[in-house]
Amino acid sequence: MKAIVYEKYGPPDVLELKEVEKPSPKDNEVLIRVHAASINSWDWDMLTGRPLEYRLFFGLLKSKYRVLGCDIAGRIEAVGRNIKQFHPGDDVFGDLCEGSWGGFAEYACARENELTLKPAGMTYEEAAATPQAGLLALQGLCDKREIKPGQSVLINGAGGGVGTFAIQMAKSFSAVVTGVDSTGKLDMMSSLGADHVIDYTQEDFTKNGSCYDLILDVKTDRSIFDYRRALSANGMYVTVGGRTTRILQLVTLGSFISMTGSLPGRQAGKKLTLIMHKPNKDLNILNGLIESGKVKPVIDRCFPLSETAEAFRYFEEGQFKGKIVITVEHNKKNLTNASELR
Repeated sequence: MKAIVYEKYGPPDVLELKEVEKPSPKDNEVLIRVHAASINSWDWDMLTGRPLEYRLFFGLLKSKYRVLGCDIAGRIEAVGRNIKQFHPGDDVFGDLCEGSWGGFAEYACARENELTLKPAGMTYEEAAATPQAGLLALQGLCDKREIKPGQSVLINGAGGGVGTFAIQMAKSFSAVVTGVDSTGKLDMMSSLGADHVIDYTQEDFTKNGSCYDLILDVKTDRSIFDYRRALSANGMYVTVGGRTTRILQLVTLGSFISMTGSLPGRQAGKKLTLIMHKPNKDLNILNGLIESGKVKPVIDRCFPLSETAEAFRYFEEGQFKGKIVITVEHNKKNLTNASELR
């Protein structure tokens, strides 16, 4: 089968399209004929090997994963003997980041708990754009505190993959939503339902006097003290990750700010917290939001598998809106109809 392989950390130029051995599912796995996969920031981190501390998990000199890609969508071709939920011919999607990755290829193996059935009205491209970004948005908005109608929610980095999901979700909860991103993404954020949009190149939302009940931080590029200033009296700041130094700042100082009133200017009740991504948790809830029409994945561009390196260059520029998707074309004469697989 064809796959995008890399043998060392580096820029997108190290990615190569190669013929590799087709994987075989273990007893607790299914074999998926991949139709689409999407790029996440984790893919970029694993490609470049940066920040350097990530190599403690991925591999010091080269990644333990030769094929990147964790968000996938496709059709099950074969199942292991212990699989009970899925059958050959099922259309599925999910996040493989806790397994063997391998989404930028014609075939990939996945465990049963990494997948869910794809809604019939959803394209493979939309499904591949959904798992990680959609769940980070859902967990960031809902895991720590319930959003009430009329509350003010600010999303920093609202024009990217997580942010575009978060705008739609927050509006589905009847919140008043402010989206923050670059100039070229303002119209798109408004079209998704954002009540207010801020161009961060022209305005600093932490200094304009506005305060928010919830700040969902996707960019994680500022001091937590800046965000604290923009919170309402009982407001909550939630970040979905970021660099290690930034996370350490939040872990060490965020709890202190949340629990005590000893810092100058602090208003009682403010909370600062971190969401640790829970892959595939609540994927069925996310499915429900999509099937009801309340949420729709935003896809900027699709690249064929052979142009994955170019897709990563586009990702590096940082101007994409929503998600970047890799599509996988299969030779039709080698495919079996779903009805024949059942």
